[in-house]
Amino acid sequence: MTTISFMTANYVARPVAYHMTDGWMQGDTATNDYFKPIATFADRFDAYLADIHAMGFAALDIWIAILNPLWATPEHIQIAAELLQKRQLQVVSLAGGFGNSLEDFEKTCQLATALNTRILGGSTGLLHTNRTALVARLRHYGLVFGLENHPEKSPEELLQKIGDADSDVMGATVDTGWFGTHNMNAPQALHALAKRILHVHLKDVKAPGGHETCRYESGCVGIAACVQTLKDIGYTGAISIEHEPEHFDPTEDVIASFAALKGWLTA
Repeated sequence: MTTISFMTANYVARPVAYHMTDGWMQGDTATNDYFKPIATFADRFDAYLADIHAMGFAALDIWIAILNPLWATPEHIQIAAELLQKRQLQVVSLAGGFGNSLEDFEKTCQLATALNTRILGGSTGLLHTNRTALVARLRHYGLVFGLENHPEKSPEELLQKIGDADSDVMGATVDTGWFGTHNMNAPQALHALAKRILHVHLKDVKAPGGHETCRYESGCVGIAACVQTLKDIGYTGAISIEHEPEHFDPTEDVIASFAALKGWLTA
């Protein structure tokens, strides 16, 4: 059965009270600053988990701004693991940028292992600068890396960057919203990527050319068709619900999208 997870990057604007005025990095920086102090980490992390659990989720993706390997101490990680267990929430992936150095990537691998997840869905400069070391670290830790499409305008461009080799540990984390932004047919992209999909960030956006996320089937992506495509190609991995509004709490939209997704998966 397909696991449905909550992408914690949905809360990118939460630390700034849903008043992002300076783009994504404003929320990213504010989130890192919010979670870094160990004195308040447990209460703040658990508040996010409580809200996610209250929506009905049993799984989530840890966006690394919330638990960043660059500042997370063993105490941070232990607290996070204990609270996740207490809330009975499974971590299906780490999400975000995993650094450009082998040292930073090693810390990411260690965090994934500590949180009992094996999927790294995002990006790392090592893919281009030291692929051999990247692959070796993945195999050492028993992890897989799914390159997430952001600037890539087609599945062919994404596949070219992933390469044909190392398919045991390398693949794609498909973000349907970015294909919508680039006016690429997302269901067709999923078909083209079928053999290499490791994880899915299921996201709708209002219109091509922009990246304003929205409730499922209120944008341009064709989310129901994406889900049908995933069923058709036999994808059984996790699907992450992703919606990151800059000026309002996404909870109501996420609950509606969650219900719709469960319906499409069982239809």
